[in-house]
Amino acid sequence: MFLRLVFLFAGFSALLLQAQPVNDTLRRTDAATAANVIGLSFTEPELDSLLFTLRTRRAEYRKLHGLDLPNSVPMSLWQSPLLPGRALPPAAPPVNWKLPKKVVLPANPADLAFYSLPELASLLRSRQISSVELTRFFLDRIKRYGDTLECVISVTEELAMEQARAADAELAAGRYRGLLHGIPYGLKDLFAVRGTRTTWGAAPYKEQVIEDDSYVYTKLKEAGAVLVAKFTLGSLAMGDWWYGGRTRNPWNLRAGSSGSSAGSAAATVAGLVPFAIGTETYGSIVSPSHTCGATGLRPTFGTISRSGAMTLSWSLDKVGPICRSATDAAVVYEVLRGTDGRDAGSVNPPFRYQPGGDIRRLRIGYAKNYFDRIRDTTANEWKVLRAFEQLGVTLVPLVFPDSGVYRFDMIGITIGAESAAAFDAMTRLDLDDQLTRQNRNDWPNFFRAARFIPAVEYVNTQRHRFLLQQELDAFFQQVDVLITPTYGGSQLAITNLTGHPALCLPTGFNRQQLPTSITLLAPLYGEGPLLQAGEALQRVTGWHKEHPALFR
Repeated sequence: MFLRLVFLFAGFSALLLQAQPVNDTLRRTDAATAANVIGLSFTEPELDSLLFTLRTRRAEYRKLHGLDLPNSVPMSLWQSPLLPGRALPPAAPPVNWKLPKKVVLPANPADLAFYSLPELASLLRSRQISSVELTRFFLDRIKRYGDTLECVISVTEELAMEQARAADAELAAGRYRGLLHGIPYGLKDLFAVRGTRTTWGAAPYKEQVIEDDSYVYTKLKEAGAVLVAKFTLGSLAMGDWWYGGRTRNPWNLRAGSSGSSAGSAAATVAGLVPFAIGTETYGSIVSPSHTCGATGLRPTFGTISRSGAMTLSWSLDKVGPICRSATDAAVVYEVLRGTDGRDAGSVNPPFRYQPGGDIRRLRIGYAKNYFDRIRDTTANEWKVLRAFEQLGVTLVPLVFPDSGVYRFDMIGITIGAESAAAFDAMTRLDLDDQLTRQNRNDWPNFFRAARFIPAVEYVNTQRHRFLLQQELDAFFQQVDVLITPTYGGSQLAITNLTGHPALCLPTGFNRQQLPTSITLLAPLYGEGPLLQAGEALQRVTGWHKEHPALFR
């Protein structure tokens, strides 16, 4: 064995000698400076050896850079929220959806913009309105208000009318695909749809057409839903600034909608669509839902395939619906959950959900360490706890694991390394100069800084992430649902890293008359209880039924 290792290392050394570049400009001082950047120092002999290897490796990097590597090519390493020894929950029975009765068209046609998905489904099934009429109604609202909100990248009118006519023909023939059959919706413009632009919100890609259908679009098409628009996202899924401007908050047009699922949240809250699809890597569903007053579901990592979607971070990207209620989010999630086999990080999860179920049977806790920081007991967060108590729930105070387990910026290092790899050529070829935003906290600088994250630090961050997963797995053995302030401590970063599901719900308004929110968390694959709890809260509070005056 010893001799074999000697030969292996001798062979590796020979390869290094063979690859040694003749006129490499790297100097010993460059190696010393680079080491200093990452907190290391070396002796002069060590620097001599290091310089030899760095020159050799740089020659190999040049070969790597000469190879085409589209954003759609994945890593061979796959993140799973499931710890060793854990398995997916058992299969659940189909959801027993019941359409509401006695739903009629509103006296004021504009009110139709804020009907729930079950209400719209009831109107379509009773033939009080056709999909073509409903689609035209929402297309008109998009044309009327899209520029005001700066939330639309593409109006897919021709495709929408084709899909609406097909839905009407099927409904007339007695073929019913489910609650989304004939209902319009919008996509965040990082999902590929054949024949449409998929711009990723960024100037270098504003004419990009990807001749592929994303999993999400395919599932919604199979459900009979009608795509009416592709909505804005912050450039390359950061913030609310995109190449055409800044997506606006429906409650205050002088403010942004937050991001990166900016257009999806703004359009849904303003009634331009009944629902839209967003994605989250670190807050991109939760943040705009909080800011705009939407109900946003960030499902368990891997429960919805990301094939055909722009990659930002392979181990963190998630897909989820942005709606106006928890019930609507449940309807959309039930359709979307699953995998097409093209995203190795995705699975076919169960969905144990009972519409209108008795939440007193659920173990519901609250993050006492976060709530204790909110000294004003009249704050909207405390009203949420009182509402659950009025529902007959005995709330369990728990200390959410935070600073003791999240002791450095794990999510920043993870997103930094993976996003810079996903957009490697953008930095090397100076395409980042075309991005709208060029400040210290924007992608161009973020991608450049990420080139200095050592591979060792990235790998060890993922090892610490595993410990974090173990900590959260043990914590969530205690509850079915946890109530937490949306921006309490480090929970947003922690639960994105561990892959736990979150439901962001509106809770009224602050003194500036801007929306406030609460977040419910659940164990892995606990979307059913999570949505049941959100549904019960909204049933007794009605905060989700507030709509911005400009768009009523």
